[in-house]
Amino acid sequence: MRTLVCRFLIVVTLCLPLALWAQDTSTPNYSDWDSFASNVESVLRDGAPDDADLEDTRATLVAWRGAFLDAQSANAARIETLQAQTKSLGAAPEEGGSEPNDVTVRRAELAKQLETATAPVRQAEESFTRADGLIGEIDSIIISRQTDALMELGPTPLNPVIWPQAIKDISDTALNAWSVAYDNLRKPSLQATLKANGAGIVFLAVLAVFLLLRGRKYTELVSQKVQGFVSGQAGRGVSGFVGSLGQVIVPVVGLLALAQAAKITGILGERGQAVSQALPAIGFAYFAARWLSSRVLYETETAQDAFDLSAAQQREASGHFTLMALMLALNALLADLAQIDSYSSETLNVLRFPLVVLTALSLFRLAQILVSADRIQEAMMGPMEAGNSSGGFVALMTRSVAKILRPAALIAILLGAIGYMPAAIGIVYPSVLSLALLSGLLVGSRFVSDLYCTIVRRDPEDADGLVPVLISIGLFAGAVPLFALIWGMRPDQLWEIWSLMQQGIPLGDAKLSIPDVLTVLIVFAIGFGLTKLLKAALGSTILPKTRLDRGGQQAVVSGTGYVGVFLSAVVAIMAAGIDLSALALVAGALSVGIGFGLQNIVQNFVSGIILLIERPVSKGDWIEVGGQMGFVRDISVRSTRIETFDRTDVIVPNADLISNAVTNYTRGNSLGRVTLKIGVAYGTDTRRVETILHEIIEAQSGIASGLSPQVLFMGFGADSLDFEVRAILSDVTTILKVTSDVNHEIASRFIAENIEIPFAQRDIWLRNPEALHGRPPDSATTLHTNTNINTEFEPVAQDQDTDIEGSLSEGDTA
Repeated sequence: MRTLVCRFLIVVTLCLPLALWAQDTSTPNYSDWDSFASNVESVLRDGAPDDADLEDTRATLVAWRGAFLDAQSANAARIETLQAQTKSLGAAPEEGGSEPNDVTVRRAELAKQLETATAPVRQAEESFTRADGLIGEIDSIIISRQTDALMELGPTPLNPVIWPQAIKDISDTALNAWSVAYDNLRKPSLQATLKANGAGIVFLAVLAVFLLLRGRKYTELVSQKVQGFVSGQAGRGVSGFVGSLGQVIVPVVGLLALAQAAKITGILGERGQAVSQALPAIGFAYFAARWLSSRVLYETETAQDAFDLSAAQQREASGHFTLMALMLALNALLADLAQIDSYSSETLNVLRFPLVVLTALSLFRLAQILVSADRIQEAMMGPMEAGNSSGGFVALMTRSVAKILRPAALIAILLGAIGYMPAAIGIVYPSVLSLALLSGLLVGSRFVSDLYCTIVRRDPEDADGLVPVLISIGLFAGAVPLFALIWGMRPDQLWEIWSLMQQGIPLGDAKLSIPDVLTVLIVFAIGFGLTKLLKAALGSTILPKTRLDRGGQQAVVSGTGYVGVFLSAVVAIMAAGIDLSALALVAGALSVGIGFGLQNIVQNFVSGIILLIERPVSKGDWIEVGGQMGFVRDISVRSTRIETFDRTDVIVPNADLISNAVTNYTRGNSLGRVTLKIGVAYGTDTRRVETILHEIIEAQSGIASGLSPQVLFMGFGADSLDFEVRAILSDVTTILKVTSDVNHEIASRFIAENIEIPFAQRDIWLRNPEALHGRPPDSATTLHTNTNINTEFEPVAQDQDTDIEGSLSEGDTA
């Protein structure tokens, strides 16, 4: 086995320069590659070496694979040209067919040239597949070893027999560290070094003590003063976030100064150096945990706490968060000390178990606090409102993860007690790091949201709720690789996934990869931004100086927006190298879907374009369609929004505006006619009424100048002498106000002029009233009713009597 390992290392050492040279040339050296790949295959077949050697070999294979991937695009332009030339000759004749001799000769020449040009590409593809397969084999070996190590069963830490040895080992570590420091301090050479570096050591020590004891307080004071100079709630949130970072940075700098002072003394041995170097990490874990808990669990400048905890719950949750961070840092220190003193597996399990138990219990209790608060919030507000109350997407994810942490903590304690310490550690500490990362994402999303509100000069309460959610989703998506690393994925595996995504997925004759997607998004975003700028320039600067009316300007701006978005999409797709002809199949499938499921949407879309071009209806017009009347407030590509007179919005599909009858009261101008009908009693002087009505209507301020109102005597009605007043209004939208004012004036003038407005009076004759009351016939009984219908009627004649075939109750007048 040792011989195999040595041979493997020699092969890697000799071939690594060749791999680097192969990267720098346009054509890989395939003979060197065959030799290297054969040796790797032989070593993997006989028995793989340790993980470090496998990682080195894998890195070399990745370099080769990258060179082969680049080589696949060699001669691409030449191959494309030859294929186009061959295609220009037409289809090859079928078996038994013939074509001109010169065409046959030319086709053969092009086929030979194409074969020569594609030969390196095929060789690169074959080598790429071989390298990719070897990388997959190495990944499988490493993952298998990691799984075996994770599920390795060791001695149970609950066995009292191994406790004395564990206590002795950790005590020996402490005593050895002290004795080495004491012995070094007695050495004259180190004493001279201390005297020479005394000033620097004292300065660093004083600086460390000052930063640790007073630094956080002064940082908080500076942050408060800075916030006093910042205007706006979002601006104070940004400045408060930046200032709060000093709560972590300043004390950690103090610990770094203390560790550097201890290092300069030279009295610390290997164990003491490990402890001093771990101090900044332990301090960072402590202060970072306190900072995260204060930003997440407590109310900040612009946001409430994400979980609506009580004051007692906030203090307890913050304590558990800090304790878990300290246990995580102490576990790392224990691993360093165990490597120095070569602890046995029994000692390691005994020393690690208390750290795992404390971490798991804190994790369990913290998750219990968050879940209980979430249940209370759901009971008070409902599930939907509680999920949307605060914190955004990341807070929702944190609440969901908290429900999983409780069983995970119990399982970790159980596994550690049995002896599966690697599995217990693999559950507890990644859970703590994941929770810390989620908390950091929540704080980061709030900061970016506040920064956005500061830039656009909005308060967080007035900002669009979609922006913080998108920010949270984007941050969470960007942190997915970090979650993968926390839970044991190797960086090489992440790069492998990235490499596969870069290779892309086939899309017709092209491949759609991550760079292509990013190119599409960036180019489209640029085109969309330019379209927005062009629309703003047209709407605010260019079109107002033309003779187009407001509806025409709106149509031009809307049309420019649609065309700009379409061109941006086309240019973005072409910039990514995607052949639009490759989308023909997709377009065909979409056309079938459009023909069946999207018919109404397409109809409304086409109708919207017609509305923007013909402009029978414009923004601001007063229209009536389908029994709905109101003002047009917006015309989109699918529908039109109408605001009715009771201030409600009616969404009308554009197809209804094209296919149905539409009354536009303000198309072209705002003139409109008002018509009022008035009845006066018989016997009234009609000329006098006409004069009065003329005076009333001409005195109105809303009447269009140059268009005289008309007062017409329309005829003799059954109840009154009928008049009609017609006038053209300069603004038809004031028709109700003008009608009301004219009616008030007519009522007051008619009273002053003693002109009567009649109301109806009718006599109803009942035949055979004895049948209604069960008594002998009597004289006819008359039932008088008065009905106010603007006319007074004379008693009707006998031949106009009205028969009633019903029955009256005893209380009716007969």
